[in-house]
Amino acid sequence: MKQNRKRKETAGMNFLRYLGPGLFVTVGFIDPGNWASNIAAGSGYGYELLWMVTLSTIMLIFLQHNAAHLGIATGKCLSEAASLYLPAWLKNTILATAMMAAVATAMAEILGGAIALQMLFGIPIKLGSMMILVLVLICEFTSAYKRIEKLIIVFVSLIGFSFLFEVWIADIDWAQAAVGWVKPSFPEHSMPVILSVLGAVVMPHNLFLHSEIIQSRQWNLEDDEVIARQLKYEFKDTLFSMIIGWAINSAMILMAAATFFQPQSAKQVDDLATAGKMLTPLLGNAASVIFAAALLLAGISSSITAGMAGGTIFSGIFNKPYEIKSKETRWGILLTMIPAAAVILLIDSPFQGLLYSQMFLGMQLPITVFTQIYLTSSKKVMGKYANSLRLKIALFAIAVIVTLLNIALLFVQ
Repeated sequence: MKQNRKRKETAGMNFLRYLGPGLFVTVGFIDPGNWASNIAAGSGYGYELLWMVTLSTIMLIFLQHNAAHLGIATGKCLSEAASLYLPAWLKNTILATAMMAAVATAMAEILGGAIALQMLFGIPIKLGSMMILVLVLICEFTSAYKRIEKLIIVFVSLIGFSFLFEVWIADIDWAQAAVGWVKPSFPEHSMPVILSVLGAVVMPHNLFLHSEIIQSRQWNLEDDEVIARQLKYEFKDTLFSMIIGWAINSAMILMAAATFFQPQSAKQVDDLATAGKMLTPLLGNAASVIFAAALLLAGISSSITAGMAGGTIFSGIFNKPYEIKSKETRWGILLTMIPAAAVILLIDSPFQGLLYSQMFLGMQLPITVFTQIYLTSSKKVMGKYANSLRLKIALFAIAVIVTLLNIALLFVQ
């Protein structure tokens, strides 16, 4: 019995040691773009679109685990592997579009943080955006990955607790919610919102980022036992983290459905600042303040990960890993964050900025997914760790669904 207890304790400690990369990625799909999509879903359609969060998260678990699998088995991130194994013209095209997607993502993250600053302190959006940019660049250029990882874990925890509070004080119809999580439903005029929820959860920059940061847990690529152990704990980390992301995204829809949904009008709340203000008379002053504070944490943390993703992608173009001291990584971060902030200065409508960012992500996502599937299915790249036939079929099916839905998104929006 003592030996069994010791084994369980050891397994638990090992899991805690590996925990981190998945939560780092989770920030990407609880970002301000998700807030806008989820609040629109809950306020316009009640609990009926919860199933899309479930489906998107299941697809994301497959894709993120597959991306991390590449990093563990090869010691290369998705961007480096593309540089090594694809023709130069093709990899340059793919990674250039990925950089554009990282910029679009960063724009939404910075914008979300700026909206939160406006809600909390009355700071103008454009000034707030510059403040978020400076803070994020300081974090990225002065902190080692381990410290940023701990900061992100704290932020994710605080965001999660914030929404637990919101859900706790809201009057949730749990019976309807249970049905909504598992029963596909397509209410009239809901397709744009359904597709925006998908686009906000499955994001291309996260696939590049996960394949890079998972290597922080890597010790010896020559030892099959070490690789097998890493794959085991990586999957647990990914599954645990994605479930947390699913819970937070679901909580956003639950809160919006319980607070804003009116079956007679089915009017959507499609502005984050408006949603925060509307919570005050419905749930009290604490709810709106906590909403804005959680949005600020989400904006800052997701901006950090978007900048790191840009650094990863740009370094990979030169077949180099993410390393904050290298000029390629620093340039990648700057080429992601500065254009993103500059675009915010040029747009008139913050919500329109979020909308355009999702469109760019939708256009690029199939390119990244098919590139990843090709690389992880290749024995030349992965050796004996290449995708099995079943996994190839599952990933290809996901890629086709994502592609068709994102093409549809461009037309219905």
